[in-house]
Amino acid sequence: MRKIILAAASLGLAVALSACSEETQDAADATADNAMADVEANVDEAGDAVEGAVNSAESAVDSAAAAAETAAEEAGDAVEAAAE
Repeated sequence: MRKIILAAASLGLAVALSACSEETQDAADATADNAMADVEANVDEAGDAVEGAVNSAESAVDSAAAAAETAAEEAGDAVEAAAE
């Protein structure tokens, strides 16, 4: 009789521990899913920021090139005028 009670108690303990483990696993899965969602959101935001920075840099380079071209033309005109 004592062996049956010990076996039943052991079985009950095993079931309780497996339920705990399943809840822990579910919680870990939910945490991992939330972390992945956060990473995806941060990557999207970083990509948008990089794209904005590239567009700003492109605009600045275009403006600088136009200003340099204008300055070169003015310098050339000044040299021609001085030569005449």
